[in-house]
Amino acid sequence: MVDITHKASTLRIATAQAIVKVSRPETIAAIQNGTVPKGDVFAMSKAAGLLGVKKTPDLLPDCHPLPIEYTGIEYEIKGLEIAVLVTIKTIYKTGVEVEAMHGASVVALNMYDMLKPIDKGVEIHHIKLLKKKGGKSDYKDKFRRDLKAAVIVCSDSISEGKKEDKAGKAIITKLEKCEVEILDYSIIPDEVETIREKTKQYHEQAADLIIFTGGTGLSKRDVTPEALKPLLDRTIPGVEEAIRKYGQDRMPYAMLSRSVVGTIKNTLVMALPGSTNGARESMDAIFPEILHVFRILKGARHD
Repeated sequence: MVDITHKASTLRIATAQAIVKVSRPETIAAIQNGTVPKGDVFAMSKAAGLLGVKKTPDLLPDCHPLPIEYTGIEYEIKGLEIAVLVTIKTIYKTGVEVEAMHGASVVALNMYDMLKPIDKGVEIHHIKLLKKKGGKSDYKDKFRRDLKAAVIVCSDSISEGKKEDKAGKAIITKLEKCEVEILDYSIIPDEVETIREKTKQYHEQAADLIIFTGGTGLSKRDVTPEALKPLLDRTIPGVEEAIRKYGQDRMPYAMLSRSVVGTIKNTLVMALPGSTNGARESMDAIFPEILHVFRILKGARHD
């Protein structure tokens, strides 16, 4: 199965349809009057559909098992056609389109099985997804694409040439995927004044994002939060919480990180963990959604 461990859970909704077409009006009347020999067609087919939704990952090898938190099955009769509408909801990392279509298919097939003794002309048509909601694709095109970012690595050992930077490069890779231009990339030691000077420098250069990696732990040389907080006009605790929650779901020490997110006028400033995984996961936790902040700070330009 496709790896979805890097994704965050969001509300996912999908509605699918199947059309069951009978060959004569008497079949519709029998369904409505409850005189079909095999029983209540709508009730039994709904039960079959609920089972079908739950069994989807058992039948489709690349489909992830996921918590189904709502299944709604409705019928609409139009002439000789019965539209089956199946809506699925979950809060998870991947969508429920396949579950909705599988559920609609099973409902329609059960109706066929129940109706075939009284109508040999029953047909199933147009099994398809009608709509879906949830996931990053819903929001991607709403973000500005004229943003510039500066990435600063805070590390004594990397600045001295004793280690290679990977965290900063991971941040740049994510920014480029989000169509954010890299204004500058620099490596500095863990010094309060140097961190503040870099922040002021990039703010004066009109950087939209200033992202630090490193210095957010609890050692004596981890001073990035202390350096940045006096410069910030406002902090954004929800983003800080999202970063730590995402990390904590993946390893038990993420709660020790002191990531900081805030603004200096219209510039977004972030201090992220210095480990490669910590930096990468922090970016996965909040990008591209964090870019919505610029619709508030700078307006809604899309190009």
